[in-house]
Amino acid sequence: MPSTHKRGRFITFEGLDGCGKSTHLERLAGVLRSEGLEVITTREPGGTPIGERIRAVLLDSRTQGLAPLTELALMFASRAQQIAEVIRPAIEAGTWVLCDRYTDSSEAYQGGGRQLGSQAVLTLHRVLCQGLDPDLTILLDSDPAASVARARRRNQRNADEADENRFEKENRAFFQRVHDTYFKIAKRDSDRVVVIDARRPQEEVHPDVVAAVRKRFSLAQGGH
Repeated sequence: MPSTHKRGRFITFEGLDGCGKSTHLERLAGVLRSEGLEVITTREPGGTPIGERIRAVLLDSRTQGLAPLTELALMFASRAQQIAEVIRPAIEAGTWVLCDRYTDSSEAYQGGGRQLGSQAVLTLHRVLCQGLDPDLTILLDSDPAASVARARRRNQRNADEADENRFEKENRAFFQRVHDTYFKIAKRDSDRVVVIDARRPQEEVHPDVVAAVRKRFSLAQGGH
């Protein structure tokens, strides 16, 4: 089944920072590639030269005075660029796209965490994403306090490369709102979102991620 003969698939990974999204995304990509599928991985905000410059503004802890609506607008600016430049062309070419975060993150972090509400986020999604929804979203459920602690340690280790600590400076109430909003999304969009317990060791989580993808897309073990 040459992948260029049919539309690719769009899978997103969601959850709190430090929940293991990047690791499980890359491991899934390896499984799919081993079975002959064309796969690209990307992230939000970022994924394009323009998007990465926006990411630097959004995540740098030195960014002061960024209004919540400005933050939301910048998230969607990066997203719209990546859809045009990377995601949509890849899917149309038959490539599978695995993305670390998408609109659900905006609804959870800006809609929930910043208390802007879901409606503004969903309106921007409708206008700027032009109907491009994930075929499957993996929501990695983790404890807010533990996830944020892991994210802070990771960012401290990577401080020489980039300062991405701005969100980790928020308080526990902020991250609890983010967590709760993710579960509202999962309940509302249960046909798209699969919740996986990420509190377990990675070796226990990975098979569940792969199984969810196989089930959704009817991929047989060792084939497609």
